[in-house]
Amino acid sequence: MEGTNPRLGIGMDSCVIPLRHRGLSLVQTTDFFYPSVEDPYMQGRIACANVLSDLYAMGITECDNMLMLLSVSQKMTEEEREKVTPLMIKGFKDAAEEGGTSVTGGQTVVNPWIIIGGVATVVCQANEFIMPHNAVPGDVLVLTKPLGTQVAVNAHQWLDNPERWNKIRMVVSREDVELAYQEAMFNMATLNRTAAALMHMFNAHAATDITGFGILGHAQNLAQEQHSEVSFVIHNLPIIAKMAAITKTCGNRYGLLQGTSAETSGGLLICLPREQAARFCAEIKSPKHGEGHQAWIIGIVEKGNRSARIIEKPRIIEVTPRGAGTSDNSNTSTLDGSC
Repeated sequence: MEGTNPRLGIGMDSCVIPLRHRGLSLVQTTDFFYPSVEDPYMQGRIACANVLSDLYAMGITECDNMLMLLSVSQKMTEEEREKVTPLMIKGFKDAAEEGGTSVTGGQTVVNPWIIIGGVATVVCQANEFIMPHNAVPGDVLVLTKPLGTQVAVNAHQWLDNPERWNKIRMVVSREDVELAYQEAMFNMATLNRTAAALMHMFNAHAATDITGFGILGHAQNLAQEQHSEVSFVIHNLPIIAKMAAITKTCGNRYGLLQGTSAETSGGLLICLPREQAARFCAEIKSPKHGEGHQAWIIGIVEKGNRSARIIEKPRIIEVTPRGAGTSDNSNTSTLDGSC
C-alpha cells in the first residue's frame, strides 16, 4: 500500500477519500441500471450485487451502509406496481444482508422506465482495501465469472419472438437457452465477496469488475491506471455454453468474442502473482465458500504501454450451466484456461 492516505477519484470502480480522522478512508460507489431479467426478486438481488461489486473490486469485504435507488414505471398498472416493487426491494435487501450490510434509506421516484440501483459506503483502514494500480510484468489475469450474460438474456427473450428465434435455432435448443439464462441470472446475483477476501490472501496487485464496457473495455481501463508500464493480454474467454455460437450466428453483433459485449454484475478481473493464481482458483471453488464460485486464468500482464488486448484467436472456454449436470470446466493452472 503506497503512502498513508491513498486517494482514488473518477475513472475507477469506487472513490477513495482520506478522512480527517487519521488512518481512515471513505470508500463509496453508486450504480443503477434497467431490469434485465423477468423475475423482480432476482432483479433486486442482481442490482445490489452489482453495486457492492465496486467495493469488492478493491478487496473490500465489508460495507457499512447501503442506499437504494428505485424508479417505478408509470406505464405499469397499480396492480403491477404493487406486485413488482416489493419483490425488487426484498431482493435488494436480501442480497445486502447476505453481504453483511443493510439498506437504511434511498430514493423512490415514478419514471417512464423501471430503474434500480444504489449506493454502497464503507469507512475503512488502508489495509482493508487494495488500490487498483500495482500490476507488474509476470502477473496473471484471473476472471471469476463467465461472460455472455447479455447474450443469454437476449436469447431468452427471443424464445417468444419467432423471427429472432429462427435465426439461432440451428445452433442452440430451447433447453440450452433456458439453462444459459438461469446460469446468467445465478451468476449476476452472486456476490463477488469471496473473491474480494481471497484477493488479500493471495496478494492481488489490482482488480476491477466486469460490467457495461465488456471485459476488454474494463481491462483497458484498469491497464491505464497502472503505475508500471504494463499491458494486459487476454488469451482465454470463459463464456456461458452456446453463447459464442449464438453471437457468431448473429454476425458477432454483440462483440462477445471481441470482449466488448456488455455484462451485468460480472466477475472480478484480478491481477495476481503467477505463483498465486492457481491457488486462488482452487480456493475460490472450495465448498467452504459456498456454491457457484468459479475462476479462470485468462491472460498475462507483460511490459507494455498501459493497454489491453485480446489475442487474434482466443481460446473459448464453454462454461456448462449448473442445471445441465456435471461438467468439466476445470483444467490446469496454465493459460489453457480455468485453474
